[in-house]
Amino acid sequence: MTLSALTVFVVGLVALVVLIVGLWAYGTANRLDRLHVRSDLSWQALDASLARRSAVVRALAATLPAGRRRPIVAAADAAERADRGDRERAENALSAVLADLDTETLRPQLVAELADAEARVLIARRFHNDAVRDTLALRTRRLVRWLHLGGTAPLPVYFEISERTSAAGRVEGFELDATRTSARVVVLDDRGRVLLLRGRDPAVEGVHFWFTVGGAVEKSETLREAAVRELAEETGLRADPAALRGPMWRRVAVFSWNGELIRSEEFFFVLPVPEFAPVSDGFTEVEKRTITDARWCDADGIRALDAAGETVYPRDLADSLREAGEIAAGVGDVHVRQIA
Repeated sequence: MTLSALTVFVVGLVALVVLIVGLWAYGTANRLDRLHVRSDLSWQALDASLARRSAVVRALAATLPAGRRRPIVAAADAAERADRGDRERAENALSAVLADLDTETLRPQLVAELADAEARVLIARRFHNDAVRDTLALRTRRLVRWLHLGGTAPLPVYFEISERTSAAGRVEGFELDATRTSARVVVLDDRGRVLLLRGRDPAVEGVHFWFTVGGAVEKSETLREAAVRELAEETGLRADPAALRGPMWRRVAVFSWNGELIRSEEFFFVLPVPEFAPVSDGFTEVEKRTITDARWCDADGIRALDAAGETVYPRDLADSLREAGEIAAGVGDVHVRQIA
């Protein structure tokens, strides 16, 4: 039997439509998978931020009299132990308890730690809700629902927590600055070690910590320009801004330093270099008073410093050092990732 030209055309057209729909469905299903992974990871990050807030609250409550301590600890425990369905209510109950907390009687360092924990919760919550929004926007489309492209994965849900004014801003004698933008450099040598600087807070005796090279971005500077300027000031090494890879990480922190509370938004670059001995010839007056040492450290060395009571910032640098090495080597694309 001979098929007419019209029949061949119709069959071909139907086959083309089926092929196009199949390719679209395949691409959409893959995109949905990636969105579900993103929403799952964002919830894990939010869950970790909420758990850290509860831990900070318990540490803060330990400095209070028993009568004031019990309801705060109870609220923190309830929030941390709540299942996913009750978590939002429990976390907002903890926020309500914190809103009534008189911070003027607390140590500024503890208040700053609480402000930092709360800031991280709000940032993680926004990332999570953005991921949920994007997933639901695609998942609830009519054709996606008809073809069941979302499979059996449950629909992600938003997480809402009250955004109250941070307690840190109400500490007597402390002013919470506007957000300060900083550029930092993870300087890696041929052995994958990072150059760390040891610092001290002029207003707090006996407390030392370690951090990566970098500092505040000055007016009219780009992030890269600020990064190479700070690198030259703090180590004596002069680098081409184009040699920096990134920014690869973003960190938001609230902390007390030299009698002030600072909210800092930090962007991290990575720079591979041969090992060198840093010099302090370019130190500013403040750096001369506060930077006391420099050291090349691998991941184990960073963990050893933390174990000895000298905190290393960023806090997850030891676990992220391998990622920095891969980015320095040019492996894969660079995307800004939120870190602690």
